[in-house]
Amino acid sequence: MSSRLQGKVALVTGSTQGIGKAIARLFVTEGAKVILNGLNADVHGDALVAELGEANALFVAADIADETAVRAMAARGAERFGPIDVLINNAGMDVFAEPLAMTTAQWQRCFAVDLDGAMHCSRAVLPGMLERGGGSIVNVASVHGHRIIPNAFPYPVAKHALIGMTKALGIQYAARGVRVNSISPGLILSERVVEWLASAPPEEAQRQIDLLPCKRIGTPEEVAYTALFLASDEARFINATDILIDGGRSQLYHE
Repeated sequence: MSSRLQGKVALVTGSTQGIGKAIARLFVTEGAKVILNGLNADVHGDALVAELGEANALFVAADIADETAVRAMAARGAERFGPIDVLINNAGMDVFAEPLAMTTAQWQRCFAVDLDGAMHCSRAVLPGMLERGGGSIVNVASVHGHRIIPNAFPYPVAKHALIGMTKALGIQYAARGVRVNSISPGLILSERVVEWLASAPPEEAQRQIDLLPCKRIGTPEEVAYTALFLASDEARFINATDILIDGGRSQLYHE
């Protein structure tokens, strides 16, 4: 590997599985010290620390919807590894409901995690980044932030808002050396998607593949490499933008 993040400290939320786990692994391989995060302390966090090595990784359980818990997580990570240079706002949750049947609690929890959580984490690391004159924040949005799928409400509303927040923060702090970008994955073979495809009728799984121009589903590692690029100094003139990672699916017109 090229050690593209050598000497950097990264906080990756929702990093015990799927895209977040792939990002954490790749970042450590590329030289970063990584603060791992999950909602609860569990075997997944412990196993990932064991895999990456205690010298390279620290797991902190925190609900990103809780701003106090987020600040404590960032402080603990900085105490262990030093100031945080990179933030990957990956933690999120799916809430798919019919708008009139959706409960207030579903709406509030969706936004608390998918939007407020990213803001809490950003507010926790931004002061240090601004003080040092540099940093990179990458928000993991979704193709749902670009295209609407019926019966997926209110998840796409939160992801549209996250992309908007990305652009606003990126412009706000551009002159002070902090870049804020987002990535929008499509269908990716996370553990949850693998389980869903395994339980779905074979024809439905094949239909999902056929919808993709490349005729295959993406991998978490492919998303991780885009996050790595945006986090690294190679992307130092990329700011306030979103990159789709969906194999071209969102550009197709389907009946």
